[in-house]
Amino acid sequence: MQSDQPQLTQLLVRMRSGDPSAAAQAMQAVYADLHQLAAGYMYREGSGHTLQPTALVHEAFLRLMGGAGADIQDRNHFFALAAQTMLRVLVDHAREKRAAKRGGGAVKVEMEDFHAASEQRHDLDVLAVDQCLQTLAQLDQRAARVVELRFFGGYTDKEVAEILNEKPAVVRADWDFAKAWLRTKLGAQE
Repeated sequence: MQSDQPQLTQLLVRMRSGDPSAAAQAMQAVYADLHQLAAGYMYREGSGHTLQPTALVHEAFLRLMGGAGADIQDRNHFFALAAQTMLRVLVDHAREKRAAKRGGGAVKVEMEDFHAASEQRHDLDVLAVDQCLQTLAQLDQRAARVVELRFFGGYTDKEVAEILNEKPAVVRADWDFAKAWLRTKLGAQE
């Protein structure tokens, strides 16, 4: 992410203090990074998706500022929440689409990272992935966060370690565990 950390942190402090212009300035400060994050999400969604990266950025930012905006502590926390919020937007969008088609037309996510051993790309339902992540979070909350940040957020082990305040080796172990666990669970659903 390219955002200027001190500038964003300062804007977040101003937002918490009630400065109405700080949210707009924060959006300008992080827009390019959020768009890059959204483009990564949309790439995984595949062609034919009705939601565009720009719409994903705007919806996620509105949700962040409307909900947890006052609780965001710093740049790392902001982008961790942004990644999680974008996933929520995609899941909500998939649910709406599925409900509109009465169970058909599920939105797909390419999960090549979970199937790297077979070196094949598999399309999986984003709702199934979300359900598996919720189950994983009950089993191991940190491993589920690592998946959200690594796969959906596009962060490296080092960046995830910084966000979660963990050692990179711990993040790598969580990532390896989560990939194996998800490969098993998602494979059973195929």
